[in-house]
Amino acid sequence: MSEPIRFFYRGEVHSVSDGAPTRTLLQHLREDLHCTGTKEGCAEGDCGACTVVVAELQGGELSLKSVNSCIQFLPTLDGKAVFSVEDLKQADGAMHPVQQALVECHGSQCGFCTPGFAMSLWSLYLKQEGVSQAPCRKTIDETLSGNLCRCTGYRPIIEAARRMGELPPVSFDRAALKTALQAIQRDRMFSYTHQGQTFYAPRTLAELAELRAAKPTATIVAGSTDVGLWVTKQMRNLGDMIYVRMVAELHQMDQRDGMLQIGAAVSLNDAYAAVCAHYKDELTEMWQRFASQPIRNTGTLGGSVANGSPIGDSAPWMIALGAEIVLRNDQGQRSMPLQDFYLDYMKKNWQPGEFVEAVRIPLPRADVQFRTYKLAKRYDQDISAVCAAYSIRLRDGVVHDAKVAYGGMAATSRRAALAEAAMNGQPWNEATLKAAMAALAQDYTPLSDMRASANYRMKTAQNLLRRFWLETRPDDARPIQSINAFSYADNCVNSYTEGGALA
Repeated sequence: MSEPIRFFYRGEVHSVSDGAPTRTLLQHLREDLHCTGTKEGCAEGDCGACTVVVAELQGGELSLKSVNSCIQFLPTLDGKAVFSVEDLKQADGAMHPVQQALVECHGSQCGFCTPGFAMSLWSLYLKQEGVSQAPCRKTIDETLSGNLCRCTGYRPIIEAARRMGELPPVSFDRAALKTALQAIQRDRMFSYTHQGQTFYAPRTLAELAELRAAKPTATIVAGSTDVGLWVTKQMRNLGDMIYVRMVAELHQMDQRDGMLQIGAAVSLNDAYAAVCAHYKDELTEMWQRFASQPIRNTGTLGGSVANGSPIGDSAPWMIALGAEIVLRNDQGQRSMPLQDFYLDYMKKNWQPGEFVEAVRIPLPRADVQFRTYKLAKRYDQDISAVCAAYSIRLRDGVVHDAKVAYGGMAATSRRAALAEAAMNGQPWNEATLKAAMAALAQDYTPLSDMRASANYRMKTAQNLLRRFWLETRPDDARPIQSINAFSYADNCVNSYTEGGALA
């Protein structure tokens, strides 16, 4: 039996029972509620004009995160709270400090993108509550990584991010919101049906496995950061949908047998935070450059792996580390090396009724050298032209167990077998490097597209392998940051900031 979608908005519980399961939050806000402050720019989670903040209970605690409303399906908001730019106005009609700071710092020209910037800044404002020190430039940049401005320029917006904390503070009643959300939580599977299409939100792993077996063709939805575009860009009919983010077991993370296991419903931000606790130098930049803050807040590592895009940024480094994927259906569980999961372009090694339960990532080992690099036209929120990842064991200067993986070079993220063969059993010197670089030309036949030419992809793939050698060679290995252009840029930003100016 269909149940209405319930979420907290504008100070009350809001119910929806007459919209398609694929109707987006942005459409509902603008077209049904006539709250038109939230804008539609790209309809794919890239520009940030549609940014709102969503609150939910996670493990009984309140979590507030910026998200892209243009690709969030309405049923995924059941039991949560939504805050749009209309919520920032104070009870006496005054502007919120975020808005006042944007005004004082001249942070808006045409104004189209401004509500999205205001909501991203509000999410930062909430994080800064009780913190006396203004956010650093890096934190501000990460907060605004999903917001694009075409006419104002970022300098006044960044100034507003600092200024908002200097204005008279406005508190946020977290306790009241937590109580409101507790009142609309469900203790069983939620289902919502409209015009023959049903959205299911199971709450346990057993329920999910049983439902998937009964509906093997249903579309699995996690963060909808990719599936959302199937609707907004490709106008696809998704049929019945199974939402996995409410399954408690899929949010678990733990360490066992030298592996970090991450449940398929863990957000990209939380997953990368857990992995970067072990691979800080090697993966922190990739974490920051993977999509944007709102996308990482909603997308999942399990969903990224299941999607299997040949230009995805997670698969190469996971393959290079020897990660495993854990699959489940109603008959049980099986696991395999992630590299064996991808058979061909968008073709995976599934069995009927299977879904991704978790991924297992090896923890650091003393004799293993690991790096990953991303090449794209923009630093933030851009699809890679080439994503490279390397892992080798060095014993007495000799290479063993080499794993060389690339994204953007083939129909799937996959290893370079010939380059690995040229490295294994050889001294890690320049002659071995050159042999491996030459072998890459036999491992891949990259395509030319809008992001890069085939020649550029091959040349940079070879040069990235050289960079890996420079950082890991037995004699005179270069520190990771010493040949990182972005590290130099960060130092410039910090020096300007310390001097009281903006980079």
